[in-house]
Amino acid sequence: MPPKTPKSAVSSAGSTRKGKGHPEDIFPMVLTSATQELFGCRADEDVTGENPYKLLKKDDIIQDIKTRAAVSDFSPVKQPVLDYPEDEILLVFDRDFTYDQSFYLVLTPEAKDRILRPPEPETLEVFLNEVSKTPATKQWISLGSEQEIEEESVKETRQKLCYKFSRVRRKFGAPVCFSDRNAIDDYLECASYQDSRFSIKLMQRDCGIQSVPTLRSSSAQTQWRFPRNASTQYTPRELSEDEKENILQSESLKNFCKAVTPRVMQALQQEEIMNVFIDDWKALGKGAESGDWSGKVSEDLMLYQAFTVQKYTKDKTISSINWHPTIYGVIAVALTEKKEERPNGPTTLSVRPSLILFYSLSDPANPQLMLECPDDILAFEFCPSNPNIIVGGCVNGQVVLWDISAHVTHLQGTQRSGKRSVNTDTFDLYDNKENKTPVRYCAVSAIESSHKAPITDVQWLPQTFEVTRTGLPVENKYNISVQIVTCSPDCSLMFWDVRASKLLSHSQSDRTKNVAQKPQMSPYGRPDTFKHLDRTWKPLFRVSLPKISSSGEYAPLKFSLEHYTCNGDTGTHTAEDAHEHDKSLKVAPDYSQLRVPSAKTLTALEDVNTKLYIGTEDGEIVYTDWKLEKDSSGRLHSAKPLHCCNIHNCVVYTVQRSPFFKDIILTGPSPSGSWNFAIWKEGIMGGPIILSPSSEQMYTVGCWSLSRPAVFFIGREDGSVEVWNLLEKTGEPAHVHVHVTNAKITCIIPWSGSSKQHFLAISDDLGMVRVIEIPRTLCIPSKSETLCMRKYFELEEDRLVAFLKWKETWAEQRKEAEELTKKTDLDKPVKTTENEEDDKKEYDEYLALEESILKGMGLLPASAQDI
Repeated sequence: MPPKTPKSAVSSAGSTRKGKGHPEDIFPMVLTSATQELFGCRADEDVTGENPYKLLKKDDIIQDIKTRAAVSDFSPVKQPVLDYPEDEILLVFDRDFTYDQSFYLVLTPEAKDRILRPPEPETLEVFLNEVSKTPATKQWISLGSEQEIEEESVKETRQKLCYKFSRVRRKFGAPVCFSDRNAIDDYLECASYQDSRFSIKLMQRDCGIQSVPTLRSSSAQTQWRFPRNASTQYTPRELSEDEKENILQSESLKNFCKAVTPRVMQALQQEEIMNVFIDDWKALGKGAESGDWSGKVSEDLMLYQAFTVQKYTKDKTISSINWHPTIYGVIAVALTEKKEERPNGPTTLSVRPSLILFYSLSDPANPQLMLECPDDILAFEFCPSNPNIIVGGCVNGQVVLWDISAHVTHLQGTQRSGKRSVNTDTFDLYDNKENKTPVRYCAVSAIESSHKAPITDVQWLPQTFEVTRTGLPVENKYNISVQIVTCSPDCSLMFWDVRASKLLSHSQSDRTKNVAQKPQMSPYGRPDTFKHLDRTWKPLFRVSLPKISSSGEYAPLKFSLEHYTCNGDTGTHTAEDAHEHDKSLKVAPDYSQLRVPSAKTLTALEDVNTKLYIGTEDGEIVYTDWKLEKDSSGRLHSAKPLHCCNIHNCVVYTVQRSPFFKDIILTGPSPSGSWNFAIWKEGIMGGPIILSPSSEQMYTVGCWSLSRPAVFFIGREDGSVEVWNLLEKTGEPAHVHVHVTNAKITCIIPWSGSSKQHFLAISDDLGMVRVIEIPRTLCIPSKSETLCMRKYFELEEDRLVAFLKWKETWAEQRKEAEELTKKTDLDKPVKTTENEEDDKKEYDEYLALEESILKGMGLLPASAQDI
């Protein structure tokens, strides 16, 4: 048996390989199992990966070639074997298929020696020679570093002071007497103090910085350079026909079938009745129903935080929620009395105040701020120009304004990076003061000029324009949001202006001083920001909604207007005005100093879209223009809506534009319940481009995603949330997250905390707010998602237009067919009396023929034959 050699020796045979084939001195071959048995070279038994060599007798190979002729596995190498000079030929087991076969035969003695006795490596001797060498010394070359070392070294520059201590000669060797004395009687304290006459000013400081490489993660995938196909064939073991017959006729099989048949039938019946593989624990919502707020609500949506304070939320529902535009993790919640709890009579005294609560993600147990309201608030919104200004709509129809500038510092201290004082006494007193004393409202509109029904929606006009008393959009010189739009079921929309209408008699220096000062706050006071509006505030103008085809008016609940963005400069501003404008944006505006300019000095904006979508309490979607028109007498009145479509079965409380497409609007869900929702495209009057099928559960609220154009969320009456993805499914939701809340969902507001963290605030009918963390799969859009959605909406628009054309054509064809039918009936001749007699005679003959046939067949009853 030849000696064992390392595995690397096998691969050395391929050193003389030509291109991608094998060397000339070896021949790859396949040996059948019979040949392996005959020559004693069975794979993985006689020869293995560790010992792959087998020396075969040359005579045995020649004898096998003579005996089996062409059938022999060695017939392809007959001539090389005959020319081989030695008596033994080396056969190598190629387990790794280096040359594409399982064996290869060595055809020359030189290759045989190279494989069995490979050359020894010379790396050790070379390494020892290199180690023994001693590096030669080099001469020092100065590059200036010694000067830096010299500068950093500490050297004495001042002259040393010399002090001399002496004693009188006569006191040398004098005796010393010590005695005890009470330290309290003669106590002297030398306290440290700051000497203003002596100070050292730090003029220069040495500091160092160390640069480090940026952390970077990388990966590499190795590729298999020589892929090979391999297959294995298994032969099944089958019973014979006699064995099968004996097993089928055996008593044990019959007894087994009788024993298991009832259980199998019961399992099949249970599977037919219900799904036995459903996960009941997931269907119950895990910890959400049992009050475990930190548990996982569903597989995708994760509960991040929950807010509720029983002291304020008991027997109340949440009507509106809004995230603070600039402060991280702060959310404002409006609480209202439930309809069954709301007092009906004027004699009932409501002890519990109406409030708007501010919660923070850093402290969910306590409200950080409270706003006092004259009545329950159904809708409120932060000012886009100054988030410290808040507007709200009351149940009694009044509009309310708050200014929380004096409390912003407290709200900012609740952020993730905010730090508070370590002194616990100061902290508690500060929190108690903020939490227990609600912030009073600055101004409230005059009750006689307000809405006559609850205000259901309120929005600030964009800071890019303002409107006149006729609804004409003009330029906004202040570039500050100063006007508000409200709607109410009293069949009207109202536009409000927060600026004073007349100039006050204050000097320029007084106005400048007032701007620099912040409003003074007291526990029971209010700031003077909107003092000029309190109790006297009236709307700028009112827009009514007359019905298109009948008398009466529409009752709006929600509306959506397009946010105008400036497309270019009007040409009336100079460079100095632009500089002053940019400077004013850095400072919060003082609304008490703003005045309404004359409409004659303002430039009209022709490209502002003055049309808006409105959802009514009867389920209609109304498309109208807010600009007032003049009649024949010159009086201003509201124009009739351009379009009205009734596709919802009840009130519409969701009218929201897509954040990615300004002409796409989502409508439908409302807290009273709705069975479907619709998506509209502005300018298409025939109806919605997408209408959802009727749902088994009633929809209550909906909102678009802030990061993905194809995704929007729908809240249901049973507390579940549907996630719709129009790129995946259009007829049903992509995901349904059940048991998010235990009651009806009233509001859903998305918020983007960062590029990697998105939240969804969900409020329910029990006064609780849950903040859900949206998974990354629903936050990160695809590369072409916006383009795909644009094409999808265009296809739906084309489909709707084609359907409307077909419907119109079909109606015309039906009308023409009806007219043709009427004309044909008029052209038919009138039957005379003679024609009627002929018809009667023919009918009698028919009856006689029928009777004779029935008699011949024996089918006529006996009573009839007698007659």
